[in-house]
Amino acid sequence: MKLTCLFAVVLLGATVPLLAEKKIIQPKEFAPGGAFNPAVLVDGTLYVSGQIGRDLKTQKVPDNFEAEVHQALDNIGIILREAKMTYADVVSVQVYLTDMNLFQPMNAIYTTYFKTDRPSRTTLGVVKLAVPEAHIEITVTARH
Repeated sequence: MKLTCLFAVVLLGATVPLLAEKKIIQPKEFAPGGAFNPAVLVDGTLYVSGQIGRDLKTQKVPDNFEAEVHQALDNIGIILREAKMTYADVVSVQVYLTDMNLFQPMNAIYTTYFKTDRPSRTTLGVVKLAVPEAHIEITVTARH
């Protein structure tokens, strides 16, 4: 009977998923609170909330689009580092642009952050973003 119970426990453990470990990633550079967290780490997969090119100290979006793209990607880098990851761990990227004519300048900067073995990517044109002065929002998924 003990062997049957042990077999049932082993079999049950193999078919019932364990509860996922969920950790909020909150770098000190990001103001706590707000409507969402910068990222959530679940079982080794990092889900980064959409990042715009807002300077984390001044809370302003640069007037220059290229500076805005760099800032958005730098903000993502801060989140990745807090989760002990790098751009090389990113497996998927979603880019939202308010003007698809901005695709080429965005892509020129993007390829300096993701140099080789680039992640999958979707780029969408949108009418506007939640922050009216923003022209780009980027979200990523990363995995150890």
